[in-house]
Amino acid sequence: MLEIGNKVPDFCLPNQDDEEICFRDIKGKWIVLYFYPKDNTPGCTTQACDFTAAEPDFSKLEAIILGVSPDSPEKHRKFIEKKKLGITLLADEEKELCNLFGIWQLKKFMGKEYMGVIRSTFIINPEGKIAASWTKVRVKEHVQKVKEKLEELQA
Repeated sequence: MLEIGNKVPDFCLPNQDDEEICFRDIKGKWIVLYFYPKDNTPGCTTQACDFTAAEPDFSKLEAIILGVSPDSPEKHRKFIEKKKLGITLLADEEKELCNLFGIWQLKKFMGKEYMGVIRSTFIINPEGKIAASWTKVRVKEHVQKVKEKLEELQA
């Protein structure tokens, strides 16, 4: 599992338009990388809409927002169109990035165990290192906490 201070290894994943987004191409900027379980579910929709609403604030802080889930580019595209999202979503269908960040874990729900994404957010600094992280995120007010932490890190 990657922790604060760790350098983020290079990765490439397709976005909602099937365009490959590689870490090496965006390194040098502040990056808010958030992992969520599934498109079009209540918590994930709220989180994506909250990040979309706050995107202008993150832009002013010269940060880009990337959402990641195991959904396909096509599912991401439909999610973006349906909810009018203004952020980039990356498709981690093989769960490579989820595993790299250590957030593909055993989960329990109503007595059943299954593998899934632990809702998590990471702030990556321009040097390509993790500057802040949250795991087992509660959606309510989370985006505001991320923004405040980013402002603090840039101060």
